[in-house]
This record gives sequence, C-alpha cells and structure tokens, in this order.
Amino acid sequence: MLSSLLFPLLLIWLVIIVMAIINKDFQAIKSGDPAAKNILEILTYPSLYAISFHRIIHILWKLNIPLLPRLLSQIVRFLTFIEIHPGAQIGKSFFIDHGDGVVIGETTVIGDHVILYHQVTLGGTGKEKGKRHPTIGSNVIIGAGAKVLGNIKVGNNCKVGAASVVISDVPDNSTVVGNPARLVGRNERDIMDELNIGNIPDPIIDKFKCLDKQIADLRKELKEIKK
Repeated sequence: MLSSLLFPLLLIWLVIIVMAIINKDFQAIKSGDPAAKNILEILTYPSLYAISFHRIIHILWKLNIPLLPRLLSQIVRFLTFIEIHPGAQIGKSFFIDHGDGVVIGETTVIGDHVILYHQVTLGGTGKEKGKRHPTIGSNVIIGAGAKVLGNIKVGNNCKVGAASVVISDVPDNSTVVGNPARLVGRNERDIMDELNIGNIPDPIIDKFKCLDKQIADLRKELKEIKK
C-alpha cells in the first residue's frame, strides 16, 4: 500500500521541482537572495515549494473543487510554515525570504515582483465579508514582521518597514514605517534595483537627532551668556 502511494507522490514532487525551476518564482529567489548561490541551494527553500504548490492549489480553488484545495494548503503550511489561502491571487516573480510565519489571506491580491520577509501577515481586521484582505501592487518589499491589514491598497514600487502595521492605503513610490505605518519617504527609482529593506528612514531617530542638535545649540548659547 505504501509503495503504491510513494510513486505518485514522488512524481508530483518531481513535477513541482521542474515547474519551480522554469517559472519566474525561481528566478526571483536567485536575484533576490545573495545566499542563493546555485540551483541545489534554491531547491531547499521552503518558499519555493509553498508558492509552486499554491499556484496549482489556486487553480483547483478556481475550479470550485470542494475541500481538496484547503486540505492541500494546510499540508503545505505544515511542511513549510507558510500559510497561503487557496483563494489568494499572486503575480509572477514572487519571493518569500525565509518564510517562517508568513500568512496570506483569502482575498489578498499580490502584483508582480513582490518580496515578503518572514512573519509578514497580509490579513483581515475582523469578520468582514467579501474583499477583506489587502491588495499589494508590483515591485513591493515588505519587511520582517510587518502586518498589512484590511481591504487596503499598497501601491507600486513601495517599501514597508519591518514590524510596521499598515491599516490604510499606501500611495505609489512610498516608504512607510511604524505602528500605525506613516509615510517617511518617496522612492524615486525602482526599489528592486537596490533590494535594501534596511535603507528606510526612521522618523523617531531623526527627531532625536533634531533634539540633540537643539540641546547642543542651547548649551553653546548658555556658555556664551555666562562669559
């Protein structure tokens, strides 16, 4: 019995590997992660399997096949620690770096050339019906631990800082950080050219620097008055 099941499972696994290698998700890992040195290393990435399986599961979901898509998605979640609802729509060249703890809700829509880091949640805010998860544009980077919640839109060419909580729309070419997330910069060029999620302004640090300068100026004035 076990041997009869082993062959089709092995065949499915081989098909997934071939599909993963030839599709743009594989190339997204290769170009988006400097640690991905060769094909064999990339084949160890759990996100590659999570995305590749999701693309098949999503087709089953659209065909209105009952139960099976949800069952398969939960198996993939158990194996990869990445939870993607079968209904989520994901564009080409999608990369989840590390992947642990990522959650993508049912009505999420993701554009092309998007990178998510670990523990990102694209989720809802309660018990809303219909479209209740975010829409993510193309050329977007979402940092580790960020939460993008509700039926909101993150525009094209945007960065979301690590641990940010986004609960309102983000315009194109923007960088947002904080809880709740706020606009801290504009992206003048394609963010995929640099792929540097750490290169994000910190408004709190900037404020402290401004206060330090004011304190230094006041000290200088007091010294001059004493003289």
